[in-house]
Amino acid sequence: MKCDILKPYESVKLLRNIDMKMPTTTTTSQARSFHGPGPVVLEHKNMKFLITDRPTNTNLPQYITELKKYSAQTVVRVCEPTYNTESLLREGIIVMDWPFDDGAAPPKKVVDDWLRLIKGNFKEKPGSCVAVHCVAGLGRAPVLVALALIESGMKYEDAVEFIRRKRRGAINAKQLAYLERYKPTKLLKEKESPNCAIQ
Repeated sequence: MKCDILKPYESVKLLRNIDMKMPTTTTTSQARSFHGPGPVVLEHKNMKFLITDRPTNTNLPQYITELKKYSAQTVVRVCEPTYNTESLLREGIIVMDWPFDDGAAPPKKVVDDWLRLIKGNFKEKPGSCVAVHCVAGLGRAPVLVALALIESGMKYEDAVEFIRRKRRGAINAKQLAYLERYKPTKLLKEKESPNCAIQ
């Protein structure tokens, strides 16, 4: 059964019942380069996100290549550090360290910092890419991307489904409940221009 043909209430029910430990497939090169299901690019309106698992000092050159491939000049790290950021900085890539607990919803400060970063980044450079990673790229990183999508006007269940189409198993039940309760500030929603004109 495809999610896109479900009625809205069925879609939400499906989102809640998905087994968070679904098997994922990776190619051999992805398995060597990254620990998780491989990097995923998500684009919506003028925003582009690269969700990955965490790199290590060993695979950092491949990670930098991936960042350059998508023109990502900002990396948001929401887990504990496992690599030195000097190589990234030398390449002109900024790393924001906003760790929070694995499996948890982000604290308000992280959400506020994330939304300010996204608003500033995509306003100044529409269509640019922001990379975000946690340990496996299945929980904390996708939750931040979901928040950006919700803030831009997407319903929470549509945001989760949009992410899960490319990142199977993303967002656990606790994080899903957080997104369901989240009240958007509409900080990223495009303002509609009035339909009047001076003649």
